[in-house]
Amino acid sequence: MNAQPMVSRWPRSYAPLLLWASISLLSYGATEKPLLLPEVLTSVKKQYPPFLAALIDQDIAKGRIRQALGSFDLNLNSGGAKSLAGPNNGAAGYAILDQPFPFWGGNVYGGYTSYADYYLLSSGYLPNYNKNNSLGNSEGVGLVGLRIPLLKDGVIDERRAKLWQAKIDQELADPVILRQYLDFVRAATISYYTWLASGQRLALTEDLLRIAQDRDAEQVKLGAAAPIVQVNNQQMVVSREIAMVVAKRRFQASAIELSLFYRTLESAQPIIAPRERLPKNFPPQLQLEENRMTADLAKAVFQRPEMRRIELLLKKADIDQRLAKNSLLPNLDVGLLAAQPAFYGQTELEGLVQLKMPLQQREAEGRVEVADSAISRLNLEKQFTRDRIVADVRDAFVSVDAAYHALKKTHRNVDLARQLQSAEQERLKLGATDLLNLQIREQFTFDAEVLGVEAQADYFRAQANYDAAIAADAPTTFAK
Repeated sequence: MNAQPMVSRWPRSYAPLLLWASISLLSYGATEKPLLLPEVLTSVKKQYPPFLAALIDQDIAKGRIRQALGSFDLNLNSGGAKSLAGPNNGAAGYAILDQPFPFWGGNVYGGYTSYADYYLLSSGYLPNYNKNNSLGNSEGVGLVGLRIPLLKDGVIDERRAKLWQAKIDQELADPVILRQYLDFVRAATISYYTWLASGQRLALTEDLLRIAQDRDAEQVKLGAAAPIVQVNNQQMVVSREIAMVVAKRRFQASAIELSLFYRTLESAQPIIAPRERLPKNFPPQLQLEENRMTADLAKAVFQRPEMRRIELLLKKADIDQRLAKNSLLPNLDVGLLAAQPAFYGQTELEGLVQLKMPLQQREAEGRVEVADSAISRLNLEKQFTRDRIVADVRDAFVSVDAAYHALKKTHRNVDLARQLQSAEQERLKLGATDLLNLQIREQFTFDAEVLGVEAQADYFRAQANYDAAIAADAPTTFAK
């Protein structure tokens, strides 16, 4: 199954990504274009196995509707009997077609029976108390009749309740799928920026190692440095080589993790993104406006699948409640029966009535209590879900805002570290300092740059959480 959700719009928060994508593509050759987030998300929407599995809920819901419709299928009831011992040596049989009503409780039926003393009224037989009618001696009777409940099972019954709830289950599939969709997109986005950050960290580690290697080669070439200085620099080369191995392993691990989401569109096979496809930079980082949260809160309460799910569960519970109250009513059924003897006699038309009422209602009263309690519980869950959504949006907004300001501080930190490293290099040329101090400055600059990379990744991870919290431009339905 190649299931594809109906998602035709990118969230507005992706607008800077699209601009960044255009700029990044220009800096790569035709065969080495960078891997951008929209490409990964397209793979998630079209070929991510857990998402495709979630879409199967739609098929399950459709099957349940068809199953519930089976309660209104046309039924054939037939049977017979033959005397095996005794004074009578005869046989009798019946064949009745029975069609339940889909719009009101009851049914219409018709067929043939040679049981003269019994008329089929609903399920089974209802005794014919009129023993003196013309049908008593017939060889068989053609029957047409209907049964209509006036009280219990009129407005609602088990069959229609199951059908209505099955249709609600079909609607329930969408918020369930949407919740998983939002989680998958968030996880894929976080995985993507973790991969990008680990790639940039690997590049910084290689640059730091290259500085030590070039310095070591220059010292050997000139032979001017003291042996202890050369040993110190060689030790620095080795330690930075170890750091590079760790950084490379981290990048490989992030690429493997990303491959769970990034797959071929033809066969859904995982793709381990090569280093050559790393974008050169992160997308632009934008600060969230203070007045945006109010609008996004209202949007989240309206669009988050959790609210829609509880509303649909309340509709199902309301059907349960109506069905429970229906069970408190007595059975008062009326019917009309037309019978025609097979060989002689005139057509007979009879009206039928049946009353059935339990003298105690403990079962029905218990069902009503259960249904009322279920609705009360769902209303409390709805209230808390609303509070939870509001808290999620506020927390995610604060996280994005904090990540943005921390990112600006890391930019300043990198600038200062580079200035100090440059000044230390000038001092070394003048003989005012030693190599150890310069190495310390280089390490400080590297640490600042790594913090800057992680701060950028943290910003976009926080943005992914915010988009999921407000269900940013999420589709309300999915189609395969």
